[in-house]
Amino acid sequence: MKRYLLLLLLLLPLSAIFAQKLIDTGGTGYSKTSVNTAIFRSNAIVTHQNIQYIAFYDGNGYMVLGKRSLGSDNWTLCVTQHRGNVRDAHNVISIMVDGEGYLHVAFDHHDNRLNYCRSVRPGSLILGEPEAMTGLDEERVTYPCFYRLPEGDLLFTYRSGASGRGNLVLNRYDRKSRRWYRLHDVLIDGEEERSAYWQMFVDKKGNIHLSWVWRESWDVATNHDLCYARSNDGGINWVNSHGERYSLPITAKNAEYACLIPQGSELINQTGMSADRKGNPYIAGYWRDQGSDIPQYRLVWFDGLSWQQQQVAARKTPFSLSGGGTKMIPISRPQVAIGEKKERSIVYYLFRDVERGSRVSLAKKILGSKSGWEVIDLTPFPVDAWEPSFDTELWKNKQKLHIYLQRSSQGDGERSTDLEPQPVYLLEYE
Repeated sequence: MKRYLLLLLLLLPLSAIFAQKLIDTGGTGYSKTSVNTAIFRSNAIVTHQNIQYIAFYDGNGYMVLGKRSLGSDNWTLCVTQHRGNVRDAHNVISIMVDGEGYLHVAFDHHDNRLNYCRSVRPGSLILGEPEAMTGLDEERVTYPCFYRLPEGDLLFTYRSGASGRGNLVLNRYDRKSRRWYRLHDVLIDGEEERSAYWQMFVDKKGNIHLSWVWRESWDVATNHDLCYARSNDGGINWVNSHGERYSLPITAKNAEYACLIPQGSELINQTGMSADRKGNPYIAGYWRDQGSDIPQYRLVWFDGLSWQQQQVAARKTPFSLSGGGTKMIPISRPQVAIGEKKERSIVYYLFRDVERGSRVSLAKKILGSKSGWEVIDLTPFPVDAWEPSFDTELWKNKQKLHIYLQRSSQGDGERSTDLEPQPVYLLEYE
């Protein structure tokens, strides 16, 4: 640990030394696949009141939960009785804490029965046995994600069905009754012809922002277009960016298209999104322009009147996406957080790129300014197949960026590597 911190101080520019801190959790995570570092973990770390929680699989595939008091370097870790198929990077752990302090966990999913647990009491790392949520349509679950509403209730999304033939399901948890109920059996309908690969964000006012790309088959090369919907009433009704109400379920025909992107554009799925204080959505992603073979990071956002798009920095290395399973890609999918300064939005764009030595990197920009993107590296060492996941609740409440950090690897098409378990860190950038 000390050698990493020393190296960090020596290699980072002076302006960044006092902005970040690397904290060793004391645990080691499974690293032969990217199951601990896939971007669609919502969330890997989360804060409730003054307690921060973390989850990961250890070298034997057992789920480890941890917690600490904010400001402390000391973590309490608990190896649970639950084990996942860590050889498949889809089978991530997602966590969230409800308004009463109960920890909710979903893990080990790739088109299989729901695995959901919650803590035996508020603040505890001890989980009960797996249980049903609603008991409906819980046999073929993939991509489980939790989100917390301002009043402390939770949302839970997952794909029911297979890649290219799946639907988006939405549940809600009532913290008072401590029960789940179904909001939508099918919120986005692939009509047995396609499926939506989504990302979601709940802003401070409780508006739910949802964006997605369509995929026509199991092949990632069939990803196309970027769509958007918003709910202002806890997920019951949905509107487009101009407030026009959707007739549910949302389909390819009635969806709002924020950006038209053809198939074969190296468009990536399941990235990140956020919103500013006015409730305008921001979506991070990457794809290549027609006539170019170099995928570029992009920021797509709604400015209150229309959709805007901007390239983030400038990549020089071409690559191509095709086939199924988890891909070993030279860049990570990006995450985005929106800060505020003097009535302007500041974009914080997290990524990993082989062009920058596969380090944890951050691009920053004040929207509306004439300056370009400022890009810095937050680690002096490579993280290989790592993708960004940060504490969304802490960011919304205190604008502190706390990032899950672990070196991981990934063989193409769900293959594993021989990388031994790696230390699990929390990277604080404030």
